[in-house]
Order: sequence, then C-alpha cells, then structure tokens
Amino acid sequence: MMPVWFSLTLKFAAIAMVALFVGAWKGVVAGWAMACIGLLVLHAAHVYQLTRLERWLKAPNADDVPDAWGTWGLVFAGIYRALRQETKTRDAVGKELELFMEAAQALPGGIAMLDSGDQLLWCNDTAAVHLGLQVGRDYGLRITNIVRVPGLAAFLQRALADNTLDYRPADNTGQLLSLKAIPFGDGRKLLVSFDITQIERADTMRRDFIANVSHELRTPLTVIHGFLEHMNDAPVAPAEQARRHIELMTQQSDRMLKLVDDLLMLSRLEAGDSPNREERVDLHALLQGLAQDARALSAGRHQIEVDVLGEAAVTGSVDELRSAFGNLVSNAVRYTPQDGRVTLAWRVDEQGRGVFSVADTGIGIAAEHIPRLTERFYRVDRGRSRDTGGTGLGLAIVKHVLLRHQATLEIQSELGAGSEFRIVFPAWRSVVDAPAHNATDTPNHDTADVTKHAEADAA
Repeated sequence: MMPVWFSLTLKFAAIAMVALFVGAWKGVVAGWAMACIGLLVLHAAHVYQLTRLERWLKAPNADDVPDAWGTWGLVFAGIYRALRQETKTRDAVGKELELFMEAAQALPGGIAMLDSGDQLLWCNDTAAVHLGLQVGRDYGLRITNIVRVPGLAAFLQRALADNTLDYRPADNTGQLLSLKAIPFGDGRKLLVSFDITQIERADTMRRDFIANVSHELRTPLTVIHGFLEHMNDAPVAPAEQARRHIELMTQQSDRMLKLVDDLLMLSRLEAGDSPNREERVDLHALLQGLAQDARALSAGRHQIEVDVLGEAAVTGSVDELRSAFGNLVSNAVRYTPQDGRVTLAWRVDEQGRGVFSVADTGIGIAAEHIPRLTERFYRVDRGRSRDTGGTGLGLAIVKHVLLRHQATLEIQSELGAGSEFRIVFPAWRSVVDAPAHNATDTPNHDTADVTKHAEADAA
C-alpha cells in the first residue's frame, strides 16, 4: 500500500510538472497561474475530505466510514482498519469480562468489590443475598451504611486476609455467615462471604458426640469403679451382696460393650459406600428371627406380630439389614407400654419397591423431633431413653445402612397413638422370583410358620 507522504509528493510533483510545461509553452505567468490553480484544487479537495471526516467524527460508525480515493482513501482505510481492530479487541475483552462475571456468579461464596472508600462497586448474587444488598441500586454507596453488621467498619479498616468476621443475619438467625476482607489494587478490597451454617452444625454435633460418648461411658465406669473400691476397702461382703455387685457391674460393662460395638459398626458403615457383601436376603426367616428377639426383649409384656405380603426377599447385606431392622424393632418394644402391640410387616408396593415396616402402639413422637431422630445420641426424652437401655446410636446406624442400600426411611408418628417406621427399598433390590406369601404370625404358631416359609423357599 502506497504511503500517504509518497502519494502527496506525487500530487505536488504532478502539479509542478504541469506548471513548468505550461510556463514553457505560454510563459512564466501562465506557469505560475497553473501552479496556483492546481494547488487550489488540491486544497479544496483536502478541505472537502476534512469536512467529511469532521462530520463522521461527531457520530463515528465503523460500518459507515467515508470512502474516498487517493490520499484520503488511504486515511479512511486506515481509520476503518483501526476501528475494526478496536471492535474486535473490545468484543474479546467483553467476552472475557462476561466469562469472569459468570465465574464470579457461580462461586459458592459471595463476592463484593469495594473501592478505597469502602463504596460498593460490584457484587455477585450470593453476596447480595448474604449481605442484603440490592444489585445496581446500592452501587456507589458506602458498604457500612447499607450492611448492618456489628464491627464491620473496624473489620474493613484492618482488612487482613487472615481475619474473619462471623455474624447471623437479622432476618435468618439460624444461618451463620463468615466475612473476609482481602485488600488488592490501590486501596480496594474484596469482601468475601461464606455460609458456614453446616460447618457450625457439624462442629456442634462433634462436640455433642464427644460429650455424649464421655457421659455414656462415664456412668457405667463410675458404677463399676465404685463397687470395686467398695469391695477393695470393705470387709468381705456376704455372698448375696457380692453377687448383686457383680450383677450390676456386669450390666454396666455390657452397656459399655454395646455402646462400643455400635460406635465401631457406625464407623465401619460410614467408611464404605455400598454393602461389602450382596446376597439374597430371605425376609421371612429374618423377620421371624427378629420377632423372636422382640419377644425375648418384651418378656411377654407385648403382642408381637409378623405380617408378610408378597415376595419377601431383597438383595443386600443380611448382617447390615438385620442390624437396621433389629434397631427399629427393639425401639418399638422399648417405647411401647405393657399390653401394646408391635407389628413387623413386609410388602411390595405398586411400583415394585419392597417396604419393611415396624408399627407400634407406643408413646409416639412429637413432629418437631422426627427430622433429628437419626442424629447420633439424639434423644427425645434423655432420661427415659437411658432407662430403656438404648445407646442412642440405633437410628444413626439405620440411616447409614439404608444409604448403603439406596433405601429411604419414612416415619409417621403421633403422640400417644404410636409410630410407624418404614424402610423403602428401590425396586431393583426386590427379589420377585418366588410366589407371594400372606401370613400373620402370633406367638402361638411361630414354628409352623417358619417351617412353612422354609418349605416354600425350597420348592
């Protein structure tokens, strides 16, 4: 492409040559006149193009750059290329900025950008929710004037990345948020917010867990230690008294062993994602065995029934399922008054899902306690729970067994009217390769039913 200076030089050279030719032909005056005319024409052309350029500069548009020939054509072409390159660069920067904004919006925490005067420049949607900001409306306002967090002004003044400020929003006191102020640039700050509610709950559960385990172990240890000290310091006790002491110590040591066993099982369940052993579990035999255990625990104080509808088999770990089912059954017996009824049932619903249920006519559970029943050591009535001999870990074990079997726990209960706990298995775990069974068992004919179920399975 011809440079502008070279194009202009050619024009002046052409005017000079024409003027010299005319001067040699018509005389010197004619030559100078021709030179002046040529320069005036060239000047008028430049004035015209400058006027077009000035008009275009008042409303520049890359798609409507003036068109011309010669020197001004080169100038306008250069402007067009520069504008196109600027547009491409601006579009690229805009896309990068848009990508950055999307990434900032996708962050799990809140981000608010503040200038050197702590005025809000920008925030993502999460920060707007955490801090109660109005996106757009609050831009340019001082953050301490629109966010009512005690100690926020002093926190922003020291603005150290290692410092945090925890607070609870006034409109949601159950939520705990944590703020970090990170300085950057020329006195600017990033105010980062995190929702640490679940972390706080987990920490609270950890502290409660340690306190509960310590308390559960301390009580029987105190009993055992006290009797041992008494037996060591006192004269030889009568045989009947010694047997009573040994009996109490045995009960308390059994309680500790049960607690430790449950803790170990819970730890093992939490360490795996699925049952270690998948097998066909015959629920007819399993439920009859659980019914026998329930009757032994009840000691004749309750009516224990087994009601089986449809195919009674699932795939899974028989040991884990026995533990989960057994915890539900033993809880039903413990929390059902004398002469009450506990029913163990199995059915396959219309979606092909296997449903194991334990229903009782016991004391029932208030609705506000139901969501927390599977927490470790959570007790509706702490005194009554310990009197019944439970460890407080049974439903936590049930929860983890069900997670490993992709099953769900459903609870229906009413104070004074009893409870029903249902375990719902996915359809693919239900075994449907045998004829359906319908049975209602009572303590008077358990042996016959077990034999009948065994013969049906063998057939």
